[in-house]
Amino acid sequence: MAGKKQADGSGNDDLLAAVTVAVGQEELLLDRAVRQVVDAARAADPDTDVRDLAVGTLQAGGLAEITSPSLFAERKVVVVRQSQDLPADVVKEVKAYLTSPVEDISLVLLHPGGAKGKGLLDAARKAGAREVACPKMTKPADRLAFVRNEFRAAGRSATPAACQALVDAIGSDLRELASACSQLAADIEGTIDEAVVARYYTGRAEASSFTVADRAVEGRTAEALEALRWSLSTGVAPVLVSSALAQGVRAIGKLASAPPRMSPGELARELGMPPWKIDRVRQQLRGWTPDGVATAVRAVAQADAAVKGGGDDPAYALEKAVVTISTARSTGGARRS
Repeated sequence: MAGKKQADGSGNDDLLAAVTVAVGQEELLLDRAVRQVVDAARAADPDTDVRDLAVGTLQAGGLAEITSPSLFAERKVVVVRQSQDLPADVVKEVKAYLTSPVEDISLVLLHPGGAKGKGLLDAARKAGAREVACPKMTKPADRLAFVRNEFRAAGRSATPAACQALVDAIGSDLRELASACSQLAADIEGTIDEAVVARYYTGRAEASSFTVADRAVEGRTAEALEALRWSLSTGVAPVLVSSALAQGVRAIGKLASAPPRMSPGELARELGMPPWKIDRVRQQLRGWTPDGVATAVRAVAQADAAVKGGGDDPAYALEKAVVTISTARSTGGARRS
């Protein structure tokens, strides 16, 4: 879930704080930050008036009008989206409001966290606003932690392998990951394990193919074979698996031959991979040598030829390739630093 922390390091977990700033670019977390405030306000007063203002709808004098006391003394939540794009005269009004907020009104400012409009963000922090971090989750480790937290928040237990399998199957879309966690938490009794995730999600052709490749280059032979058999049994085309194996081995080879001591960003530009993939391949690289990579490349080429018409049994060819790749890695010795 989105974290709560003020810039000065002191906690402020009051969902009904006069001002909340949600900072970041992850839409799911921004929406959740807004929903938490709205839910808390409506728990305190079911008749809470919610004003959700898109960019461009808040004009000069508008905030004063919205926050003026009503005859019915109702609680209000005022949400200002894309606050970095507010015109200068409106920013001035919002800054003035921050110094003297109106009782029973919760102002929520959404800001991407960049340099644009930083003056308003700094003013909110200085005024003691509650802050919610909503960063983009670009690293696989961040998405894995997100999945674990989703299950924990639902009061459910999921094995580490199940959490990893779900990230592998769903990918980087946080909304889909949250939806998958919610579905599994609702449908499954007891501990959620890797077999459950496989039954629900790894029938996706692309995801299950890359799961095979990941397990193979990591030297996890039994798991790679299990993933391969599952993929083929659910109708994944053998050519997709051979393609995933080729990409996995090629990524290992590229990173192994890259200049040492380059940052993930530099490597991403050099090798044409996204930074998150650099992080994953770096972990997978341990145990590979140039000879091992060469062996794996040959195994992939043979499997590719077999599944494209050069062999009678594509499944057997892929199993043989998976075993060869896994063994080449696990017996290849330490990688170069």
